[in-house]
Amino acid sequence: MIEQLKTFDRNVLAVEVIEGFTKKDEDFCQKLFNEKFEKGYDKVNLLVKLDEMKISKSSTKAFFEDTIFALRNFKKIGHLAIVAHTNILKAAVPIDNFFFKRLSEGSEERYFDKSQLEEAYAFVNKN
Repeated sequence: MIEQLKTFDRNVLAVEVIEGFTKKDEDFCQKLFNEKFEKGYDKVNLLVKLDEMKISKSSTKAFFEDTIFALRNFKKIGHLAIVAHTNILKAAVPIDNFFFKRLSEGSEERYFDKSQLEEAYAFVNKN
């Protein structure tokens, strides 16, 4: 299930994945992104909180559709904050950021521990 953590009157989305990620969640995320694009924003900064997510309750199809959407709109994603409490993501995000920064000029991806949520909000809110 996807829950919007906060709403912003600018180019920022903040969501939390709770329990798992389904097709319905994927549709909701695309709707949120498209609403920002329709308001005229060129890039959308995204905060994704994953600390309660359970992979076994996620839809593989929804995950792949989300990946395809992200790849098609890669240049429209600004800063990306991953908020979690897992060493796997903590190690993976800097590697991912290496490619992310090169493919999407001016964008950056960062990992934040769940105790650093306010810092993550500040990161996606900067221009």
